[in-house]
Amino acid sequence: MGQRISLMNRRSLLFSSALSCLGFLGFLSKPARAFGDEGVFRVRFLERPGESRNSLLSSVAERWAWEVVQRTSAPARLSASFVKADSKSLLSEPFIVWTGFEKVSPLTASEIRGLRTYFKLGGVLLVNDESGALQSAFTLSIKKELKRVLPSAYPTPLPKEHVLFKTYYLLGSASGRTLGSGAVEAMVVDKDAQIIFSDNDLLGALSRKDGNWANSVEPGGSMQREMAIRFAVNLTMYVLCSDYKNDQVHAPFLMRNRKKGP
Repeated sequence: MGQRISLMNRRSLLFSSALSCLGFLGFLSKPARAFGDEGVFRVRFLERPGESRNSLLSSVAERWAWEVVQRTSAPARLSASFVKADSKSLLSEPFIVWTGFEKVSPLTASEIRGLRTYFKLGGVLLVNDESGALQSAFTLSIKKELKRVLPSAYPTPLPKEHVLFKTYYLLGSASGRTLGSGAVEAMVVDKDAQIIFSDNDLLGALSRKDGNWANSVEPGGSMQREMAIRFAVNLTMYVLCSDYKNDQVHAPFLMRNRKKGP
């Protein structure tokens, strides 16, 4: 009983239902959507006083979920959700996004407690820089605040061999509305990347308006957008299944079923 609880066990304890990764990956004959509302993926946005809300975030959540449903067998909710760091609802699902382009205000004591509990129990946070700039005021201020939440964790580049780059598609880098550095920084806790930084505005590549893409994607155009969508799908599978795909026992199955990029 003195052994450390594994990440997957911690996530099961935190979030109301266990996620059936075998079903998502195609081992089960019954479609994953039959799981109903249990274990579904949803994009939730962190809501803070004084921080403006991008009017297109609902379209981002809808498109992200739509792509996940169309490309994988994982179920997803086609609606956005907004949650506060110090609310009990933060602990109901394993994924949140903190997005913006301006310097953020300091976290309150209650927000720090809420986020610390969330990460302790296995939650994943995507930090999305809408400015698309490297080391912007937004990203630097968030790193400073998250250091208050997780004092022992440091943002470090993830190696290309990290499971995040191969959970569904084989990717060599990350893409978004802008090309950015292509690298992915993360704050790692117990070998698990729980805070993932996007300096290339991943959400901007997924935004929709009046039935069309809301933003142009530069410099790579449609192919860059496709790679951004693939990264979003990989991130989804990472959230749902943690490091399952690092299990070499299933390597033959994965090699037959893994999707390869161009």
